[in-house]
Amino acid sequence: MSSLTTPSLSPAARLRGLKPDWLADPKVWRTEVLAGLVVALALIPEAISFSVIAGVDPALGLFASFTMAVTIAVVGGRRAMISAATGAVALVIAPLNREHGLGHLVAAVILAGLFQVVLGALGMAKLMRFIPRSVMVGFVNSLAVLIFMAQVPEMRDVPWAVYPLIAGGLALMVLFPRITTVVPAPLVSIVILTAITVGAAIAVPTVGDKGALPSSLPVPGLPDVPFTLDTLTTIAPYAFAMALVGLMESLMTAKLVDDITDTPSNKTRESVGQGIANIVTGLFGGMGGCAMIGQTMINVKVSGARTRLSTFLAGAFLMVLCVAFGPIVSDIPMAALVAVMVMVSFATFDWHSVAPGTLRRMPAGEIAVMVITVVCVVATHNLAIGVVVGSVTAMVVFARRVARFADVTSVTGPDGATVVHRVTGELFFASSNDLVGRFDYANDPDHVVIDLSAAHIWDASSVAALDAIGAKYARRGKTVEITGLNDPSARLHGRLTGELAAEH
Repeated sequence: MSSLTTPSLSPAARLRGLKPDWLADPKVWRTEVLAGLVVALALIPEAISFSVIAGVDPALGLFASFTMAVTIAVVGGRRAMISAATGAVALVIAPLNREHGLGHLVAAVILAGLFQVVLGALGMAKLMRFIPRSVMVGFVNSLAVLIFMAQVPEMRDVPWAVYPLIAGGLALMVLFPRITTVVPAPLVSIVILTAITVGAAIAVPTVGDKGALPSSLPVPGLPDVPFTLDTLTTIAPYAFAMALVGLMESLMTAKLVDDITDTPSNKTRESVGQGIANIVTGLFGGMGGCAMIGQTMINVKVSGARTRLSTFLAGAFLMVLCVAFGPIVSDIPMAALVAVMVMVSFATFDWHSVAPGTLRRMPAGEIAVMVITVVCVVATHNLAIGVVVGSVTAMVVFARRVARFADVTSVTGPDGATVVHRVTGELFFASSNDLVGRFDYANDPDHVVIDLSAAHIWDASSVAALDAIGAKYARRGKTVEITGLNDPSARLHGRLTGELAAEH
């Protein structure tokens, strides 16, 4: 008699099974390496621009992008997502730097990281479930608009040669993938346009015009501030705002990457990882950051990266390019990077959401939420404000829609001594407030039955409304009997009835 056994694997086979995808598959490795290089090139002008917004030396933005990317590649919860210095974080901390100096800014970055670790451990990532699809679509579309708008200054008051260079870069990125996808089209575009401008000595704005690149690696150290309660109270509001904005952008971007790649991510780990990355960044004197949608789209959607290797190499290549190849990188024309980002904005926008057929079928409330989200983000250049306003609007739209389904139908008994009011729908603050006015207190018979078998009580407002109805009948000497409560409704009603104000 034979028994079924699982064949044992050799040590070599077990090691092969433990290898990450990028190490086991040379094709994946090549994709990840080239994607990291493209992202690193795209990070340089962005990091310098955000440093200007924050009012700090460009090197601090580049250091932040390096430490954020390398750290989050190890501790983050979303593979292939790029974190670096961002405009949203720069906007939050710029006033602190302007009023109190660089030491307070760096201290705020470290404190923001601590806040993010705590918020992540407390489960803030679970709040993502309350963000509706219409807000998510608005978030994506507003990101695409912001990415494009960020390129507009690079196309104003520039030499005429910039425009054909941008057009040529776009053409290369559209046509080159039809020849081969072995090398990312954005990298080919950057190399060819740089070769043309340098070889032909075409005078156009370059990366070097944005600011001087660092010539050495960052050195760790503590911020130069007095460690007092006064310092803490000064930086805490900015740090908390940065923590919230950074987590919201990172979690929304992670969800977007989940949808694009059809793979899950650990949002709690990502939240804590963002905190750790900001702590590390602060200790190296960086300006802090969070997930970057534009560079993430380059990495995931344009270049096809899927592992942590691309994220790590984006940060590593960034420093290598700045420190070892600074003069070469400085010669890259801004037109090449503008073309890449314009292509990213086009690919990011959800064109299906604004198609005439979609707009005809979509409820007006859903369209309004999407539009409000986009308008708020574009107007404020703050993704967090847009998402919050859009989510609140969606909740109001939902509450109004659900409240309309609450109804009361009345049937008087054959003897005329009893009336049964059958309540249907969801009873909560938006619907229960109108419930009190749906009964004929003066003309109803002495025995009133309120049948709630087709309804559900959700909150204290509904219990208070039922108490108010009972009180109005009681003042006229009539009795009220409530029937049909399901178990959760009965428990809530039993706990709160008589404890709330009966009058409305």
